[in-house]
Amino acid sequence: MLACAANALSAPVIPGAEVTAFDVGLVKNYNATASQYLYYGHPTVVVENASFCNITVTYTHPGANDSVHVETWLPVDNYNGRLQSIGGGGWVAGRYPPTYPAMAGAIGQGYATSTTDAGLLVQADYGPDIWALTKDGRPNMQLLTNFASLSLNEQAIVAKALIEAFYGQPPEYSYYNGCSQGGRQGMALAQRYPDAYDGIHAGAPAIFWNNLMSYLFWPQLYMNLIGAYPYLCEFKALAEEAVKACDHLDGVEDGIIADDGACTFDPSSVVGRAFLCADTGKAKLISSEAAQVANATWSGPRTTEGKLMWYGSNIGSPLSGSAITDLTNDIGPARTRCFQNGSCIGEPLGLGEAWIKYFVEADPTWTYKNMTHESFQNYFHKANMLYDSVIGTQDSNLSAFHRRGGKMLTYHGMSDQIIPVKGTEHYHNLVREQVPEVNDFYRLFKVPGLLHCAGGPGGQPTNTFDALRAWVENGSVPETISHAYTTAAGRKQERLLCPFPMKAQLKACAHSGKKKTFTAKDYECVQGDEEDRYGVMRQHADFSWTAVAPKSQR
Repeated sequence: MLACAANALSAPVIPGAEVTAFDVGLVKNYNATASQYLYYGHPTVVVENASFCNITVTYTHPGANDSVHVETWLPVDNYNGRLQSIGGGGWVAGRYPPTYPAMAGAIGQGYATSTTDAGLLVQADYGPDIWALTKDGRPNMQLLTNFASLSLNEQAIVAKALIEAFYGQPPEYSYYNGCSQGGRQGMALAQRYPDAYDGIHAGAPAIFWNNLMSYLFWPQLYMNLIGAYPYLCEFKALAEEAVKACDHLDGVEDGIIADDGACTFDPSSVVGRAFLCADTGKAKLISSEAAQVANATWSGPRTTEGKLMWYGSNIGSPLSGSAITDLTNDIGPARTRCFQNGSCIGEPLGLGEAWIKYFVEADPTWTYKNMTHESFQNYFHKANMLYDSVIGTQDSNLSAFHRRGGKMLTYHGMSDQIIPVKGTEHYHNLVREQVPEVNDFYRLFKVPGLLHCAGGPGGQPTNTFDALRAWVENGSVPETISHAYTTAAGRKQERLLCPFPMKAQLKACAHSGKKKTFTAKDYECVQGDEEDRYGVMRQHADFSWTAVAPKSQR
């Protein structure tokens, strides 16, 4: 091991780039708590008195006028011989506040770890406003390409080179860990740079990027079209009614919809039902307009002819919310803001709105308020033509990743309100068409009751990363994953997570008596109906405007 000093280490060589700065510093007595809500696939890790070499490599792509920073932490005392790179979120590639708890957790467990900012300037709200357009007002394709994929491979090159220089040998195994945007980054690595990592832990991946943006914006457009912006409390009441209707379908009443394929709740069936609105403190009736918005959000965006453009979130997933935090994830695409006079307006999530404003229209003054259904469809058709090859992250040919022995594990919440789990199911099905033995190297685990990456009544799994590592290093295939959670009523439960397209089902013997607490052993994996749902999507979706059609429709 070399000294943690710039004069003892040499800057790495990055193909197609020039290093412009090389900063090295020793960090001692580092203390942190890495919450499971940000250190995806792991339990909470408490880090005490850690020492690590903190190295930041700054580089540019000649002629591109960018400045990319890769930050790498190398543990001094407890290095386990492995790299765990960390992804970003939203419009951020990484190297921002939510990244560092995950890096702290990695250091605490002995991993070398890294993050990249892809050359993006990170602003207070993590939006793309200050980097999306060039000085002449055009979409900044260099930074978008950095963000989409290029910088991710360069991050791996830099981190591995620094590990070899510092410890005298390359890492035994290299892993990538991220959720949401970080999950999409992991998928991009498997698709474009199959040799970058041995194992990829890609939670709730934001793949089919442009299609996802259409889903995120659809509820706002729909509210504009019908001229109604319901209270948050109405949306919460509708989600609660959905759970009441479908909770029992898996045989366990725990406040969670676990058999999503069997849930057929119709929001219109509860129109007129009374509930206490927390927003006003008064009794209120569920309106027809709120039910229409709920149905539109859960069923997905439609063309002007009524054909499905992309998937919606699962029935019962949150529709709106007031804030996004590590613990509550209280947000949704049908977000509204209401005033004391009783009027309400739509409040779009930043992702979909910014995508149209900066990359489709390249106009910072663009507003969604005058959007029509036809222009909505045209925007996303245009975006697919322009950007699918850049950031779509929907290439289903993972044969190169498979051949090199790579393994990828994805977990995705069934109640994810930001990235519909059905889109990830769709991708897995497309990969299976290319490589029938897909589960030999890529497994998807759906998690009942989990919201976007973290939070929700079903909790998030804290053992999926270790399952991936055992698969990579020991060949221990994750046939199932045991998942412990605590219900809203405070009851501790366990369930079995099954690899898609299988689903967990209570064993016959577990139904006997009045048993209310279950363990993973009470479940078994059976064939799910998701493949049937995929077939329905083939028949009724309008794939003519996009590049993600199954083979039979291409």
